[in-house]
Amino acid sequence: MNSDRKISTEDIRRTLAEADRPLTRRQLSGIFGLDKQGSDRIIKPILVDLVQRGEVVRNRRAAYGLAADMDLVAGRISAHADGFGFVIPDAGGEDLYLSPRQMRQVLHGDRVLAAVIGVDRRGRKEGGIVEVVERVHAHVVGRLLIDSGVAVVVPDDPRLTQDVLIPLEKVGQASPGQIVVARIEHPPSSSRGPVGDIIAVLGQADEPGIATDIAVYSHQLPAEFPAPVLAEAEAFGEQIDANIASQRKDLRSLPLLTIDGADARDFDDAVYAEPRPDGYRLIVAIADVAEYVQPGRPLDEEARTRGTSVYFPDRVIPMLPEALSNGLCSINPEVDRLCLACDMTVDDNGKVKSARFYEAVMRSHARMTYDQVERMISGGDEPLRERFADVHPTLDHLYAVYRRLAKHRQRRGALDFDSQAVFFQFDAEGRVADIRLYQRHDAHRLIEECMIAANVEAARFVGKQLPMLYRVHEPPQADKLEALEEFLRAQGLNVRWKEHPEPAQFAAIQNQVADKPVRHLVNAVLLRSLSLAVYQPENRGHFGLALASYAHFTSPIRRYPDLLLHRAIKHLCRKARRGDFPYGAQQMDELGRHCSWTERRAEEAGRDVDERLKAQFMQRHLGEIFEGIVTGVTSFGLFVELPDYGVSGLVHVTAMPNDYYHFDPVSHSLTGKRRGTRLRLADRVRVELTAVSLEDRKIDLRLVEGGSRP
Repeated sequence: MNSDRKISTEDIRRTLAEADRPLTRRQLSGIFGLDKQGSDRIIKPILVDLVQRGEVVRNRRAAYGLAADMDLVAGRISAHADGFGFVIPDAGGEDLYLSPRQMRQVLHGDRVLAAVIGVDRRGRKEGGIVEVVERVHAHVVGRLLIDSGVAVVVPDDPRLTQDVLIPLEKVGQASPGQIVVARIEHPPSSSRGPVGDIIAVLGQADEPGIATDIAVYSHQLPAEFPAPVLAEAEAFGEQIDANIASQRKDLRSLPLLTIDGADARDFDDAVYAEPRPDGYRLIVAIADVAEYVQPGRPLDEEARTRGTSVYFPDRVIPMLPEALSNGLCSINPEVDRLCLACDMTVDDNGKVKSARFYEAVMRSHARMTYDQVERMISGGDEPLRERFADVHPTLDHLYAVYRRLAKHRQRRGALDFDSQAVFFQFDAEGRVADIRLYQRHDAHRLIEECMIAANVEAARFVGKQLPMLYRVHEPPQADKLEALEEFLRAQGLNVRWKEHPEPAQFAAIQNQVADKPVRHLVNAVLLRSLSLAVYQPENRGHFGLALASYAHFTSPIRRYPDLLLHRAIKHLCRKARRGDFPYGAQQMDELGRHCSWTERRAEEAGRDVDERLKAQFMQRHLGEIFEGIVTGVTSFGLFVELPDYGVSGLVHVTAMPNDYYHFDPVSHSLTGKRRGTRLRLADRVRVELTAVSLEDRKIDLRLVEGGSRP
């Protein structure tokens, strides 16, 4: 028998698909003509990988079959705090409801294979777990409780509904009430909950820095780089290879510049513009990470696992080691760097008339911040103009390009959500001293429009030639549209679409409220109605940007999908054979799901930290009075945002003037039966901060003044 035959994962998939029954490994080995040694070396690792991914199931007779052929659903667990949950299918489609009994053997985020076992009384497909493919929680963060000789860790994440039992001899030095990390030694089963031991004590809930520590452990973020990964990154040194640079287009004489936040440490992109007879030449130069991070190497494996850098107020967990992310790949000022350039011609109407990509070597002539650029262009800051005199003409040309791109954006009906992001100021001890709102201005929008233009051209360049990941943002789902239409009509706004809205119709609503007090609220409701953007190889357009084709190209230091797209662009620039491209459609599909998941994980981790820091900050302001705006109305009270801090809290009906309150879901209002006081969405109110729960990240308020009388 031939033990050297090359057999791919696709060969195994195809063989299992063509078989009329599950096949044992011995049967597969016979089909491919392999002896036991060859089977162990070739077929076994492929089967293990397919089983781990949920594509293939190993039955009780040790035979393997495709999960799809067995009518099994592969997906991730989404748990609800009330005990039930859902299987979110990897392949999309309707979620599978899991009863609390089924949920006893899994935790939120686990990957499973499930079978449809019935339909519940609400008409939802009900599932039964056949196999747990992947348990994502190696450890759990929570508060240690000891009562009557029994120790448990109550998870900090409300979606983890099962306490972790800790044998008393494994409590170690931890004290009741502390936030600890419990390693799960025995995962949950249908008959008992998880059992583990304590491996780390993080401290008390209000200690400086603990918010990020909790998020890192809770979301299983890989915070440390393995030694081989660090070694590979550091082996490149601190300067680019002169031989590689000599074979590229030389852009070092062009005054390219970077524009980022004042606290930025890694610089992915540089920009340049100059006038041309037919419009403007715009160059977006992006760090050439793909030159250093090669497929299959330790650096690549680690970057793929992480998927994205994670940004917290007090630290960053990068996708790549600092030797690359802040060093050799970062476009720092006045040093030579390898890059991929998108060289475009933009006409007077803001349309990109032509674009080409090439590998280049560049040198950033200035590192500027958004605020500096704004002060130079809009504020006429003379000292800054003198300081950056060498790049000032480039900046003027970039603004001219931006104005054209912005008009084109407006014409096509793209949405514009000025997010209310906050930044935290810390004192010397690491505690939150203040919370401020980010001020977004034209300098931010300038870079955003340049990056969007380059991303569009990258998608067009690669899309018809090689497998790639598009950035897909689909239109709102029907169930969300119904609630949105009801809300908008209650605000006196016209809803012009019949079945499916166009982006321009959403943009028209934004324009209707641009100068009204409800602007922030309407934008927030519009944003909540939108679908989540995902990475996938099938192009379905980008609703929010009103684009037919879009991808992520401009941030390869911090996003793995961008790195994948760079590999495709370099493959085409070098005119390599398409068959030699290392990724196929199936791999891109899997990578798209993984990158979408790591992105969600990073967003959730960042949101958890923000909410905890806000709670820590507000705890020091108990009893104070704040101005607020009603952002939500329910039968049990009002959700009120304190716009100066970007903090939200609940005014329970018991914390409102004593009365019987009637809730009207159509007008989103609460009306007092005796006094007639009416409180609605977007009402301005004054509230008192009465309580803060660090554990639940909840803020309780009391209504001091607000509302109207009919």
